[in-house]
Amino acid sequence: MRKPRPKYLNLIKIRLPVPGVVSIMHRISGAALFLLIPVLLCLLELSLASERGFAAIRGALTTPLAKLALIALLWGFLHHFFAGIRYLVLDLDVGSDLPAARASSWAVLAASILLTLAFGVLLW
Repeated sequence: MRKPRPKYLNLIKIRLPVPGVVSIMHRISGAALFLLIPVLLCLLELSLASERGFAAIRGALTTPLAKLALIALLWGFLHHFFAGIRYLVLDLDVGSDLPAARASSWAVLAASILLTLAFGVLLW
């Protein structure tokens, strides 16, 4: 008897459940935050080097594009933070059944988006 050939999976048409989406977004936000560490450290170093450097960074961060980038960075941090707490609680075997896992995934998304909006209003 021949083995059936593997089925072609169209990754665009696959619909992940909410915990899967939160997991992927947790990884992406963590990688983005890690890769942005050198950029943020260079900006911090430049701002602390002199008053002129501080004024240059402050002027650059007042543009709308820079504010959007800061809001995106803030969302990445908040999502990674809340998802990390969710995974620590799941490691303790709390809320690992399907309804609780879905609810905690929605809570992570809601908390990160709502706090990003709240801080974004203050930042703008």
